[in-house]
Formats: sequence, C-alpha cells, structure tokens
Amino acid sequence: MSTVVQRPEVERPPVRWWRRPWVGPLALVAVMFVVYSLPPYLSLDPALSRVPVSEGMEVHYPLLVGHVLFGTVAILSCCFQVWPAFRARYPRAHRLIGRAYVFAGVLPAAVLAVAVAVFAPFGPVAVASNLTLATVWFGCTVAGWRAGRARRFGDHRKWMLRSFVLTISTMTNRVWSPLWAILLAPQLPTTYGGNMTYFISTIAGLSTWLGWVVPLLVCQWWLDRRPRRARGATR
Repeated sequence: MSTVVQRPEVERPPVRWWRRPWVGPLALVAVMFVVYSLPPYLSLDPALSRVPVSEGMEVHYPLLVGHVLFGTVAILSCCFQVWPAFRARYPRAHRLIGRAYVFAGVLPAAVLAVAVAVFAPFGPVAVASNLTLATVWFGCTVAGWRAGRARRFGDHRKWMLRSFVLTISTMTNRVWSPLWAILLAPQLPTTYGGNMTYFISTIAGLSTWLGWVVPLLVCQWWLDRRPRRARGATR
C-alpha cells in the first residue's frame, strides 16, 4: 500500500512592481491621454470637440460627451485592474474598482459608442469598425464579469484582458493615424484626386480597424501561448 505525501503549498510573495516594468509607463500614458483628450468635453462646447460633430444632429455631441466621460473611467480604472501587485495586495479595492470599470466605464461607454459611431463623419469603414468594436468590447466585459461572479477566475482573467486591450485601443489607434497619413500623403493628388474627405476617411477606416484588431490578436496569441509554456516547464 503506497502512501501519497502531499507537499505543503509555499505561499509566493507578491511580485514587486519593478518586475512589471510596463505598469508605470501604461499608467503614465493613460493619464497623459486623459489630460489631453478630456478637458475640451468638460466645457460642454461642441466647438471644442476633438471629434467632428455631425451637423444637424444635436444629440451627437451629448452622446459623445457621455462616451468620453465613461470611457475615461474605463481607461483609468483598467490600469489598476491589470496591475498584479495591486490585485494581490488589495483584493477588495480590485473588486470595487472592477465594478466601476464595468458599470461606470465600459458598459455605458460601449452603448454610447454605438450611437456615436452612427453619427460619426468618417465614412462607412470607420463606422463598421466602431460598431464592431463597441459590440466586442461590451461582450468581452460582460463575459469577464459573469466569469468572476461564477468564481471561474481563469476565464475571468482572460476575458478581462481582452476587455483591457479593447479599452486602450482608443489610444493605440492614435498611433496608426499619423502613420497612415504619412504613408498615404504622396497619393493624395493622384489616388484621391486631392479630395481630403476621401483621404481622411481612408485613414480613419484603417486606423480604427488596426487600432483594436491588432492588440486583440496579440492578446489572444499571448493567452494561447502561456499554457504551452507552462506545460513545457513541467516536463
């Protein structure tokens, strides 16, 4: 008769912040983005909007302001949610901020994003991207919240990481816009016939799709890669 000896579990110390060097830069970029993008909308003056407001659609600007405000909550709160040391040391704060992220951030921002996208003057390609993004963002966040409520924390983490990269996609698509503007500028007088409307719509369409699809694919690749690394380490 064999006896199975169970080794006592060793409590791992929390990972120090300096072992996650991306946390500080992420928070800094998020704060800088909010400081730059939020103030014009606090004035409630449509003339100061960084996004063109559709003429004849008075409801567009209030919806846009609401989307920006709720989106700001999502951007700032997600920085704490993906910080491993903060989650481990302050689990109650993680849960409270998580509720704010879901119910005062992503969900209302995603719903308003649908209406804002319909009125946006950036062409059908950008509209399709923003509508798809809002739907996927909403769905990933709800799936993550439900997994957390069911105490399926592995699934909760995966869905919330997807939600996180979609949240910060509003920042990453700002990287694509100037890049495409530089690359396509020589074609403005030829391909676009000097038409700035078509030129801007092309840049907006490419930037909006790449701004969230690329980060989401990278996130999924990373999630799929980790189990294989873990299995290899146990051999």
